[in-house]
Amino acid sequence: MRTGLWLVGARGSVAVTSIVGAAALRAGLAEPIGCVTEHPRLRTTALPGFGDLVFGGHDVVHTNLVKRAEALAAAGVVPARLVAALHSELSAVDDDVRPVPHAATQRATASAMRHDLEAFRDKHALERVVVVNVASTEPAARAHPAHTDLERLQSAMAMSEPVMPGSSLAAFAAFSAGCAYVDFTPSTGARLPALHELAVQERTPYAGHDGKTGETLLKSVLAPMFAMRRLHATSWSGINLLGGGDGATLAEPAANAAKSASKQRVLGETLGYVPDGTTRIEYVPGLGDFKTAWDLVTFEGFLGTGMRMEFTWHGCDSALAAPLVLDLARLTAAAHKNGHIGPLAELAFFFKDPLGDTDHGLAAQFETLAKFAEGLK
Repeated sequence: MRTGLWLVGARGSVAVTSIVGAAALRAGLAEPIGCVTEHPRLRTTALPGFGDLVFGGHDVVHTNLVKRAEALAAAGVVPARLVAALHSELSAVDDDVRPVPHAATQRATASAMRHDLEAFRDKHALERVVVVNVASTEPAARAHPAHTDLERLQSAMAMSEPVMPGSSLAAFAAFSAGCAYVDFTPSTGARLPALHELAVQERTPYAGHDGKTGETLLKSVLAPMFAMRRLHATSWSGINLLGGGDGATLAEPAANAAKSASKQRVLGETLGYVPDGTTRIEYVPGLGDFKTAWDLVTFEGFLGTGMRMEFTWHGCDSALAAPLVLDLARLTAAAHKNGHIGPLAELAFFFKDPLGDTDHGLAAQFETLAKFAEGLK
């Protein structure tokens, strides 16, 4: 099943690592470590193979993919030997990365984006295309009356004043072109009611939000432990230090607030209450594409005895995120083929702020995901 993976933010670190990784897997130069879809419970012929994925995308950056991959190799994110071996494959993908269209109205911009998607699908004779947003985090979108109704939204998009953020415009273009959409960021994306209406109208599925790769991944394991053991977490505070482009974006207060809110959801919905404490995100340029998280949890045991737990997580954001991007493209494409329409709550395993009313415990999410994969044909 030849499947297009159209990356919004195609020259960013996560996207380039995904492209290098898929090419390496196709060439037999790497093992699928970190790819959830290679777990025995999820392995199914219903999913497109790694070799079936064809890459393209939009970006505002013009540096070619080979140079971006070489920079990631120099930073220790991807092996330099792979970049050297896959030079021609990366150059070929570069031909399908387009500048983000800019027109006088959002309706015209969305039309140009849709044209790029349809041209990509036709060029490569693809059965379907999944659009995955891995661009920089946006500030939370301001409410607008047009967000609640598709007809009103389409009318408002004809005006000169923007009516929705870039991630939502990408979702609009994706659905209009009959493509599935995945938001790997905490940006607004497809969360507007009018866009849900469009997805249903075009019979397309969507998933999100905010890929779960580090500190929140640990929270989704540890918070259920406290709940099941009936240990009361009195406080849960964390600090996240990160560099790279994502860190620079999150130095902006509005984007930082959107990300922090996404990271905190797991605690309240798993524990049934919100412990004292906050999650802070700080930009440390010297860390590059790596990130460090430190959490302190205080809790009460039997007879009110006070105790504490600390943990530190140090990881490479792109190397953690890239295999999940490939997983989500494979699963969402198969869901689309199987007739799934609208939000894919079954993919909550991958997200900090998942769609729908879902269990935030990682084990429970994995069971839901495994059953979902077993049902795909």
